[in-house]
Amino acid sequence: MSRQSEPLAVTGWGAITPLGHTPQQTWLAMLAGQSGIRQLHDVWAADLPTRIGGRVVSGEGQDPFQSLEPLLQRRLDRCAQLALLAGRQAWAMAHEHCKDVDPGRVAVVIGTGIGGLSTLERQHTNLLQAGPGRVNPLTVPMLIPNAPGGQIAIDLGLHAGVHTPVSACASGAEALMFAQLLLNDDRADVVIAGGSEAPVNRLGLVGFSAMRALSSRNEEPELASRPYGLDRDGFVLAEGAGVVVLQRARDLNSSGQPPLGWLLACGCSSDGHHIVASEPEGVQASRAITDALRRADLSAADLSFVQAHATGTAVGDLAESKALRRSLGASLDCIPVTAPKGQLGHLLGAAGAVET
Repeated sequence: MSRQSEPLAVTGWGAITPLGHTPQQTWLAMLAGQSGIRQLHDVWAADLPTRIGGRVVSGEGQDPFQSLEPLLQRRLDRCAQLALLAGRQAWAMAHEHCKDVDPGRVAVVIGTGIGGLSTLERQHTNLLQAGPGRVNPLTVPMLIPNAPGGQIAIDLGLHAGVHTPVSACASGAEALMFAQLLLNDDRADVVIAGGSEAPVNRLGLVGFSAMRALSSRNEEPELASRPYGLDRDGFVLAEGAGVVVLQRARDLNSSGQPPLGWLLACGCSSDGHHIVASEPEGVQASRAITDALRRADLSAADLSFVQAHATGTAVGDLAESKALRRSLGASLDCIPVTAPKGQLGHLLGAAGAVET
């Protein structure tokens, strides 16, 4: 029997997405109906079947990556750079609540679906074209999936452990669940948790195109991602990172700002069905939803909003809608359901963190 979870306070957050360099910019752009999906005019994309994606771009004369120290710009894959930028934002916001916390009691959990894909592609090209002597000696530390979380711990001097869920598109959301487990088990007093991904490159696009998972609406990028649309034809690849700082309510500094929000509970399951396809009836996904509600001591009638995963694939969206109906029943008819990937694109391992 599932036990109830202790609610966790969100005391800081950070995000960098195709819609903005901060959570506030991203949120305002979403409210304005803007799209972060653009045509890719890079030379390497010219012969690809899908030539659209969501990338973090300079805005108002600001390049967010330029705020990183030159050494980090050279030594970190873009996936780790995104995580570090979002992590610094979240930690700065949580300062009043965390300023007296022992660094040995602060853990980091950053999920990613792939990791340093750009580094892998670039160094493999160097190996083939120029030989072994031209491969960067930092190739492995740059491409491994735990580099984003590890870099946050290095940057902030944190020592309660670095953990890296690698569970495809669920990675960022699972990071929040693992953070809750760490706090509930008293293995940390603060956890920095989230997800990061940087897959918009030639290898990433070719790989997902070969699976026939991507939209091919190259001439209308802003309208290409169509979660739940009758004419949806796949998702749009995007990059970004989302990070939150989580603490137990009893550990909050009374002089700090009120929490930004609360993480009440998490549910988890696996389809055990297919390496890339969702179980079509949504049975196991429904179990995760039901488990989260039970742990939070909530019912479907208590919900006022559902943020769906909904990537825009024909099979996945249908399975998810069945899971929602199976777990929420008739209450679903009265609950708004939205799908941010229509504007953000699919951030893969960062999606669950950014969209939460």
